[in-house]
Amino acid sequence: MNYRSRKWKRKREKILKRDGYLCQYWKRFGKRQEATTVHHIWPAAQYPEYIWCDWNLISLSTDAHGRMHDADGNLTEEGERLRRRAAPPPGSEKGK
Repeated sequence: MNYRSRKWKRKREKILKRDGYLCQYWKRFGKRQEATTVHHIWPAAQYPEYIWCDWNLISLSTDAHGRMHDADGNLTEEGERLRRRAAPPPGSEKGK
């Protein structure tokens, strides 16, 4: 996954705009915090077929994104909870 590519930058901006530039994690708790990162709910390395799917992307603040991954980049329990809530919709491997 090339996070510096033009394609990713366009996708990232689309998702941030969709989410109102607000962190969707903290929004669940009634807090307004700026989103700075777009997170792959189903990790890109393990699920490359979902990399570009809008349903698999969520806007997060830096600290919320840190709650989703451990030091090795694996999903934390919080990241796993989010992944379990975001089951892939039928036909989702085709993306967008």
